[in-house]
Amino acid sequence: MRKENPITERELVEGCARNDRASQEVLYKRFFPTMMQMCMRYAADRDEAMLIVNNGFLRVFKKIDTFAFKGSLEGWVRRLVFHSLSDYFKQQPKNVHFLVWEEWDSRNTDNPALPNLYLEDLLGMVDQLPPATKDVFYLYAIDGYTHNEIGKYLGMSEGTSKWHLNAARKRLKELIAQQNLNQTYAG
Repeated sequence: MRKENPITERELVEGCARNDRASQEVLYKRFFPTMMQMCMRYAADRDEAMLIVNNGFLRVFKKIDTFAFKGSLEGWVRRLVFHSLSDYFKQQPKNVHFLVWEEWDSRNTDNPALPNLYLEDLLGMVDQLPPATKDVFYLYAIDGYTHNEIGKYLGMSEGTSKWHLNAARKRLKELIAQQNLNQTYAG
């Protein structure tokens, strides 16, 4: 019995762009477990996480024609689902969540700018990081990958992954300090 050739990433994206339901189902099944795991970290329960994930995939299917094959499809999907997660919590004032950036955040709780930052501000700061540094930061701080896993995924050594995370933390600390300075002079 001959095994069928798996669908390529390009065929999958092109099928989804054509609104092909079979392609959409393959993409959803391929990335659902990872996206659900990411959303479960922030959601109150499985139903809330499912709502966020499905809204994220709706966003993915609406924007799939903009995927330019620069970087991984999984990273692109993850970013859109994460933005869906962010939007969900912005619309739920009773559930305001702030992302904890691992030990970096806990060491900097005395920074007066942190309480005045919103998730959107933090994501905007993360988007200012160089591409590789930003990818490592998202994978480590948001998605929970280890440096070993990140190294394999991005084709770099574990040490290089750690360097990028450290560079991201330093740059984010500078950006938060600048935000605090701007708020001090504006207020």
